[in-house]
Amino acid sequence: MKARLRAARPEAGFTLIELLVASAMGVIVMGAVASLVISALRDQPKITQQAQNISTARYVLDRMTHEIRNGVVIDPERAKPNLISFQAYVRRVTCGGSAVLSSASPSIKCQITYSCTTTACSRAESDPETFTGTPRLLISGISSDQVFAYAPETGPPTYVKATLRLPNPSGTGALTVSNGASMRNATLGY
Repeated sequence: MKARLRAARPEAGFTLIELLVASAMGVIVMGAVASLVISALRDQPKITQQAQNISTARYVLDRMTHEIRNGVVIDPERAKPNLISFQAYVRRVTCGGSAVLSSASPSIKCQITYSCTTTACSRAESDPETFTGTPRLLISGISSDQVFAYAPETGPPTYVKATLRLPNPSGTGALTVSNGASMRNATLGY
């Protein structure tokens, strides 16, 4: 009779030890996955801040290089690593004003000055050859005032390289964003 029961119902399933080993392995795998998810969630604000810093620095550098490209002449007395002042044509009714010119009106020449400290860069706009415009903050949170480099080294500069160094939120090194522009109006003789 025992032989008949064994033949009718073959033994199938897991032993208690197999179930305990599989459960322990499952807990270890789930713990590793949970650890990775928690780590990613913890680092997300740093990554988001780093991306925001880079985006802001790119915008500021694009604006600087656009205006430098449209520049006429750099003031050699104010061509320093933390300062640049140049004349450029702007589409405003008055230098330093906010009213934009109509498309039929010609641009006006203004003095544009970028000044950087070890924490921020600002921009001022005034009448040509005056440097009394109201500075407006462009970017804060930079880690060096060595922003501008000029070429050629002898004579009036016609090329400007701008480099912004931002502290890395994760604490390792600095984030560097740079761009350069040649003053096309100066080289064309305007």
